[in-house]
Amino acid sequence: MSDYKPRILVIDDEPQIHRFLGPALEAAGYEPVRADTAAAGLKELARKAPDAVVLDLGLPDMDGKAALAKARAFYEGPIIILSARDRETEKIDALDMGADDYVEKPFGVGELLARLRVALRHRLRDDGAEPVVTSGDLTIDLIKRLVTRAGEAIRLSPREYDLLAQLVRGAGKVVTHRQLLTAVWGPAHEQDVQYLRVFVGQLRQKIEPEPSAPALILTEPGVGYRWIG
Repeated sequence: MSDYKPRILVIDDEPQIHRFLGPALEAAGYEPVRADTAAAGLKELARKAPDAVVLDLGLPDMDGKAALAKARAFYEGPIIILSARDRETEKIDALDMGADDYVEKPFGVGELLARLRVALRHRLRDDGAEPVVTSGDLTIDLIKRLVTRAGEAIRLSPREYDLLAQLVRGAGKVVTHRQLLTAVWGPAHEQDVQYLRVFVGQLRQKIEPEPSAPALILTEPGVGYRWIG
C-alpha cells in the first residue's frame, strides 16, 4: 500500500472551518493542507497540485470566483466550492466556471466527504481511468491509493505510487519520460531520465510477477513507458 494520503487543499479564511474540517479529513484518510487566503491557496496549488480543492467564495483578498478562474487556468483536479452564499445564480456561476460541486455553509462533514469522493471518482473517469484497475490478481484502487495482490497490500513509497498511477491512467498509451517526470517530480526534473529508470525498476520489483521480464510496465526505448496490465 502507499504511505501517501490524498492531499486536500482547503482555502478558507475561517479558522473554525480548518479546526473541524482538518481532523475530519485526516480521519477519512486524507492529508488536509491549509490556506487562509486566495493568494496562499493559489501559491500552494502551483507548488504541488493536490488531489482536490475545497474553496470558499468569501475570501479576504480575492473573490472566490476570481480565485476559481485563476486555479482553472492550470489545475484540472476536482474543486468543491464551500460558501455561505445561497443564491442560485452564485451556484450556477461557480459551476459554469469549472467547479465540480457546491456545498452551502453550514454543512455536514459527512456530506462534504461524500461529495469529495464522488468528485474524485468522476475526475478519474474523465481522465479515461477507472477508479479500480485489475490485472490478474493485482488490483490498483486509484481512489484509496491502495495496491494489492491476491488481497495482500503491496507497500509502495509515495513516488512509486504516483508513478504507477500516472502509467495506469494512460493505460495502453505511451507516457513519455518528460510527462512522467513532470507529473511526479515537477518541471525542474523533466530531464532526469536516469532517476526515472531507477524508480521504474523499483516499481517492477514490487508489482511484476517476473521483474526481469516485465509484463505490466513496458519500456518504449528512448521515449517512455506503457502500462499494458
